[in-house]
Amino acid sequence: MTHPRQRITLVTLGVADLDRARDFYAAWGWQPHPSPPEGVCFYQMQGAVLALFGLADLAADQGRPGAALGTGAVTLAQNCTDDAETDAVFAAALAAGATCLKRPEKVFWGGYSGYFADPDGHVWEIATNPFWPLAEDGSLTLPEG
Repeated sequence: MTHPRQRITLVTLGVADLDRARDFYAAWGWQPHPSPPEGVCFYQMQGAVLALFGLADLAADQGRPGAALGTGAVTLAQNCTDDAETDAVFAAALAAGATCLKRPEKVFWGGYSGYFADPDGHVWEIATNPFWPLAEDGSLTLPEG
């Protein structure tokens, strides 16, 4: 049983240009929430939300206006059901304007994964993990033991 406070309900990515970021995610196939407030873009995910928010506005909202917010120290990941799906999701991201960091390949831990950066440098891993089967809806629950 997962502790009720052990969850993430919202991930916010600081972006230099909201329109450019929104265009990238749209080209990658993500559908934004239809009525966000001005200056932010929301994407409903399975049980959580991804937000895009301007860097300066995000710094101000955090109570540190003028802070230089960075990227790349966190990796977002999307697990796929098989290597072909991993390749397709990865190719779609590159076609949408992502920068390839490492093409999907067999990796030391027994899976298959690759990395790209979105236009703001946020790093995504697209992977197949044979040890973590996905539910029919694509959600992931860590196996017991």
